[in-house]
Amino acid sequence: MTAIETAYRKVSAGQPAEGQAMLEAAGRAGDASALAELAVWHLAGSIVPRDLPAARALLKRAVAIGHVDAALMEIALTANGSGGAPDWPAALALLRQAAPGDPLAAEHLALLNAMALGPDGAPTRLPQSEQLHDHPAIRRFPGFCTPAEAAHIASLVANTLEPATVFDPASGKMIAHPIRASDNAPIGPTVESLVVQAINRRIAAATGSQVSQGEPLTVLRYAPGQQYRPHLDTLPGTPANQRIRTAILYLSQGYRGGETQFPLLGITVAAQGGDLLVFDNVMADGSPEPRSRHAGLPVQAGAKWIATRWIRQAPIDPWTMGATG
Repeated sequence: MTAIETAYRKVSAGQPAEGQAMLEAAGRAGDASALAELAVWHLAGSIVPRDLPAARALLKRAVAIGHVDAALMEIALTANGSGGAPDWPAALALLRQAAPGDPLAAEHLALLNAMALGPDGAPTRLPQSEQLHDHPAIRRFPGFCTPAEAAHIASLVANTLEPATVFDPASGKMIAHPIRASDNAPIGPTVESLVVQAINRRIAAATGSQVSQGEPLTVLRYAPGQQYRPHLDTLPGTPANQRIRTAILYLSQGYRGGETQFPLLGITVAAQGGDLLVFDNVMADGSPEPRSRHAGLPVQAGAKWIATRWIRQAPIDPWTMGATG
């Protein structure tokens, strides 16, 4: 039985401290997998309290021993600032170190090398946009990402997509989402590759926001017959940190139907794979903009893949989804 298996037995027996001690001991003995698993515990915060700096330190030790997956996780956290200050140059240096021994890291580096990036990972140029509506502002950026970039985004969550659900207060259970029929998965901080983070910086430039204002990029897949009925993207009530803007990145080609429709404006967008659609969710006073009500029409054939990034009024902590500062 491995140290990780033994540690989880201790957790199941109500002895998480003993499980943690076992992983720590195995790590001191040179077990890279134990170090990486303990880092995950500190990141998740369910077995032991969340401690992002401790997780970063554990990942670094695991990488030094040769844990490949820990290397990609450390790279992601270094760039997005989990457990420390965001440091794109340091993250890029780590990726370059990992690339010769890891085909996946080498693939990420090749995608980055094809981008026009500044020293902080921000784009040095953007595609031209088309203004579809003024108030609320709706813009489309044709060819915002390449097919290879789109495939990379989809690949990160292809094995973790789940049907959209919502909490039902009457039953206390998660039930099928009443207006959105799709499979979805967020790209959280630990799997947010430098490719995704560069694209998030591109989206920030296109939306006139800071990258820290964006919620985690969320991938949605619609099969034939699935749709997203008319809705607003704003959060209900009067939240302190409202979703002020939406960015939808279209990842796939070859499907039929699935247009994005703004019924109150008479606008229907049939986007191509690689396009980005950006629109405002609030009015000048910060209240929800009713004319931004939109729908993803039913897909008739093929599979529609998109990635949505909701932009908040202020920076957001991706670990708690609360405002920072």
